[in-house]
Amino acid sequence: MNNWIVLPLLIPLCAAVVLVLLKENIAMQRLISAIAAVPNIAAACLLVCQVRTGGIQTLRMGGWIPPYGIVFVADMFAALLVFTTAVVGAACLVYSFRSIGRRREKHYFYPFFHFLLAGVTGSFLTGDLFNLFVCFEVMLIASYALIVLGGTRRQLRETLKYILINIVSSTLFVTAIAYLYSVAGTLNIAHLSVRIAEAGQGGIVNVIAVLFLIVFSLKAGLFLFFWLPGSYGAPPAAVTALFGALLTKVGLYALIRVFTLIFYHDPNMTHRWIGWMAAATMILGGLGAVAYTDIRRILNYNVIVSVGFIAFGLAVAAKDSLQGVVFYLLHDMVAKALVFFLGGMIAARAGTDDVKEMGGLIGRYPLLGWMFFVTALAMVGVPPLSRFPGKALMIRGGLGEGFYWFSAVALLSSLIVLYSMMNIFMHAFWGREKSGPAKRRRSGQWMQHAALGLFVVMLLFGIGADWAYSFVAQAGEGLAHPEHYIESVLKGEGQNGIATVAEPLHRFHMDVSAQ
Repeated sequence: MNNWIVLPLLIPLCAAVVLVLLKENIAMQRLISAIAAVPNIAAACLLVCQVRTGGIQTLRMGGWIPPYGIVFVADMFAALLVFTTAVVGAACLVYSFRSIGRRREKHYFYPFFHFLLAGVTGSFLTGDLFNLFVCFEVMLIASYALIVLGGTRRQLRETLKYILINIVSSTLFVTAIAYLYSVAGTLNIAHLSVRIAEAGQGGIVNVIAVLFLIVFSLKAGLFLFFWLPGSYGAPPAAVTALFGALLTKVGLYALIRVFTLIFYHDPNMTHRWIGWMAAATMILGGLGAVAYTDIRRILNYNVIVSVGFIAFGLAVAAKDSLQGVVFYLLHDMVAKALVFFLGGMIAARAGTDDVKEMGGLIGRYPLLGWMFFVTALAMVGVPPLSRFPGKALMIRGGLGEGFYWFSAVALLSSLIVLYSMMNIFMHAFWGREKSGPAKRRRSGQWMQHAALGLFVVMLLFGIGADWAYSFVAQAGEGLAHPEHYIESVLKGEGQNGIATVAEPLHRFHMDVSAQ
């Protein structure tokens, strides 16, 4: 057992509790938040190193042997996501220092910020479905508060929609968990994989799998994304960056974990559905990205396109595509936060969110302009930038498995993303500078520092792709061979645990791969 697993969860959780007591002291809230971000990154980095050298790490709370107790599990996939969450969270925190406004800071912005990070991290590390639900709710409750802080009419309207959608999805989540428990008699993810493998996936199990697909698709914005563009466009840029980088990724993580570890025995049923939903998401998200002139909505629809692209890699479920999913997911967390940072800075300097009312910013803000241009190329997947390796792996996996039509849609979505991003770039930075009574000048030193930090991370991730691939390959190997995860979690059961797990799970996996 490894007690260090929960450290990236405990640090933001303890920071949030302390910050609740400092409501009126904004300077101290900022200081404590910044201090907490540093050891959080260090703890996440330590976790990645431990998984790298020692394999999958587990923590059985109270010493209870799975599947009877609460277990936290850190494989390379989860550890990389936790580390990226810590880095992106720190950048969003720095960006918010001068952009979020003192009114929001006085109404518990920083405690809710850290509670959200704790919920996201817990979702990545938990080893059972009920605690996944609990961590989802911690994350969602914090997100409700972060959306509504500010109290504008638009925020209130979108908050009501956001809360109603998530209440429905959470109710369906509990229902799916109850049905699955009635069938399998356990909620431990590794133990569920064994039980489903023994019983076979069909009939009621497929119905439960589709119910989980609906739940996590609502959370991630996969096909059922009608709530996302408005809800993510209501709060300030710092909050939108946090949501776009992390919240949808938690839903995607749950989809990937459940459909590579539990419901992977009937891919013609589950994964085909995911593939069609992914294709529809990429097409509809692309149409939204080119239909609007509001910079927030354009970027929000690009989030939707990325969700569809990642789901496409999951639908293929080949080794190459799963490695591509991990690579792309890590890139997208960084790139989405960065592009929302830059979008917020562009809107602040232009004095408007409408790209058709912008112009000529390249003369006064050349660094901002070229950062946006390079980020746009990275989001498209132009080599050697960070999206290219993940995109190439997923397309190669799709073509290798015969997903030709889906691969074509994925490539087309990249062109749509390029068009939408270049549309922003050309309108905002070229042409004649427009001025008017709405023009604002705002100091953005902290905002610029945060954007530059993530920009450097994105560049290093692309340039150092060969080095990063060794970590990604380990994560992809774990997704492609679920028996490794199961053995690491259940090995404490003794001879009736690991001896009865590895062989049937390996056989099932090989049969599915052969299909």
